[in-house]
Amino acid sequence: MSASERPVIGLTTYLEQAKQGVWDVRAAFLPQQYFDAVTASGGIAVLLPPQPEPDAAAPAVLEGLDGLILTGGLDVQPELYGAERHPLTDPARPDRDAWELALFRGAEERRMPVLAICRGLQLVNVARGGTLHQHLPEALGTERYRIGGGVFATNEVTVDDDSLLAGMVGAGTIDVHSYHHQGVDRLGEGLVVSARTDDGLVQAFEAEGEHYLVGVQWHPEENAEDRRLFAGLVGEASVYAARTHRAGVSA
Repeated sequence: MSASERPVIGLTTYLEQAKQGVWDVRAAFLPQQYFDAVTASGGIAVLLPPQPEPDAAAPAVLEGLDGLILTGGLDVQPELYGAERHPLTDPARPDRDAWELALFRGAEERRMPVLAICRGLQLVNVARGGTLHQHLPEALGTERYRIGGGVFATNEVTVDDDSLLAGMVGAGTIDVHSYHHQGVDRLGEGLVVSARTDDGLVQAFEAEGEHYLVGVQWHPEENAEDRRLFAGLVGEASVYAARTHRAGVSA
């Protein structure tokens, strides 16, 4: 596949304080594992930092994309799903929440394929009217999903038969890399659970119908085998590119 035929995949990024040499500035940031997984799967990775006018910027950005990845990061604002803030919920990041919501809603309107990872899954659930457990150790009585210190926990999840996810990683149990203290409480509208852990926590979901939307609570970018999820998105993005702007046809 030539470079001109490779689908363009947008990945959302953090805006964080970063140091490089003598510089200490706010900068767009995303771990390299994410875009390495995209390029290794045959896509072209484009980073998408939060924009000051997200609703105006999102349509223009999406016109140049064939697929969207909502990446991991700090907690989604509980105010977005009508909950009181838990003391251990991360400080609000309204810039990122607004930007990712605008991108996701625009991608859905275009029926653009979406992969939502960790925070991304939680944001999609909220966008679809769902709610979150703000601190899983209180809700489930376990620290199994975030052991801290920048070390990913390993958890076993069970993937449902006949799910889109099973078509990529196989049905049954698989080991995944976890780093989160929040999770799905009430499932959002039009979402179907495709994987859980043995405590019942939602670990993956998909969209009802034909729209390609896959959300996983774990971090597939941390596991070479989990690059199958990125390959799945890139494959769907190639199909999207063939039927939309690259083919000169409106989505």
